[in-house]
Amino acid sequence: MAEQELKGRVAVITGAGRSIGRAMALELAAAGAAVVVNVRSNLAEAEGVVQEIEAKGGQAMVALANVIDAPAVHAMAEAALKRFGRIDCLINNVAQRGERTIDEMTFEEWRLITGVVLDGAFHCVKACLPAIKKSDMGSIVNVGGLTGAMGAPDRAHVVTAKAGLAGFSRALAMELAPHKITVNTLVPAMLARPDKPNEIPPHPVYKPRLGRAGWPTDFAPLARFMVGPGARYMTGQTINVNGGTYFG
Repeated sequence: MAEQELKGRVAVITGAGRSIGRAMALELAAAGAAVVVNVRSNLAEAEGVVQEIEAKGGQAMVALANVIDAPAVHAMAEAALKRFGRIDCLINNVAQRGERTIDEMTFEEWRLITGVVLDGAFHCVKACLPAIKKSDMGSIVNVGGLTGAMGAPDRAHVVTAKAGLAGFSRALAMELAPHKITVNTLVPAMLARPDKPNEIPPHPVYKPRLGRAGWPTDFAPLARFMVGPGARYMTGQTINVNGGTYFG
């Protein structure tokens, strides 16, 4: 991988204050990108990520915005443009999870999950797309979920939202191809608990053949590749990184 291959580029990453989002922010910054670190409300987490990036000589900014709030998302994009002058890539990483049987699930619970995952991705694309269209290396990465392909009990809302996100990627890949914008879905595995990184959390369907759950750093290098110069001929794809849990 070319060092600093994203130098001069700007990436917007939602849910970037912790876990996979944080790892992707640090990875893209290491590749030279300026990073817009979005969180819903945890300012301390976002500032911590920005400080990590700046301590290594990179550029980053905090962007507080709930992705289901369209005006807030558009304000985030405007702030990014004011600070950095461009947006080259968007990573829709933020998610909401929950467990409830379909018998007990309320419409409000359904809408909370699907709203954050699907409506949030829609709002972020709408806000960032005009700027991304001006890039010569525009890209969108939607972070899906393993259950979107495998299914899971008591998670109809989560499974539906994550499966829909992959469909959103394929639709956008076709629509935005004339603008040379790539759109792909990165599907991570279940994450290990921070205090037990080498153990597999109990789960009805999750059985990684490589013998451990995922770490945030397992997925960030793929995100770096997907928005970089080496992936300009890859679009509309769903890429699984799951330790051999699911072959798709």
